[in-house]
Amino acid sequence: MRIDIITVVPELLDSPLSHSIVGRAIKKGLVEIHVRNLREYGLGPRRNVDDYSYGGDAGMVMMVEPVFNLISDLKKERDYDEVIYMAPDGEILNQSISNELSLMQNIIILCGHYKGVDQRIREHLVTREISVGDYVVSGGEIPAAIVADSIVRLIPGALTDETSALSDSFQDGLLSPPVYTRPAEFNGWKVPDVLLSGNPRLIKEWQDEKALERTRLLRPGMLEK
Repeated sequence: MRIDIITVVPELLDSPLSHSIVGRAIKKGLVEIHVRNLREYGLGPRRNVDDYSYGGDAGMVMMVEPVFNLISDLKKERDYDEVIYMAPDGEILNQSISNELSLMQNIIILCGHYKGVDQRIREHLVTREISVGDYVVSGGEIPAAIVADSIVRLIPGALTDETSALSDSFQDGLLSPPVYTRPAEFNGWKVPDVLLSGNPRLIKEWQDEKALERTRLLRPGMLEK
């Protein structure tokens, strides 16, 4: 799998994409992540990538020409399944979307910055718009790292135990049940006896019950869906 991330602040993506599960997946050759600096396609001697908006609104807007030229060059080298724009008004990222994207071969993720991007980019170049929540951050770099992480961990071989992702929250429409590890008792706080029973059937029943209980308490809207 290959992910190309277009940004005006590539430094913001250095650490999130270099460590932990994503970093190990890259070293294993399971995924290629290329951070592309949009300023390399900037216009004029100052490599401008933004300009004032028509209509006089406050804030700078990313120009269409640098984005178009960079995406065009990428598409000359390979076909892309999606060109994703990280947008506060996009579809809210969920596990189903991550599962879908993890099956693709080549993805472009465009990080907005400043006031956003020229609308013509969204209308003619972007195929999908994704948000990580109903709030605004300084740019699309951190949201893009979240999307990349949520995708990469689903690639076979990225996790040490590939079955681990199957029991994550949201995979089956429920929150995960509580988890415990050694010691079995600490400071008078005990691990539930059923988890120490060694009985897979009883353990599974307990986990299902707790997952449903937590979802009903913390995220009831998930059950309505």
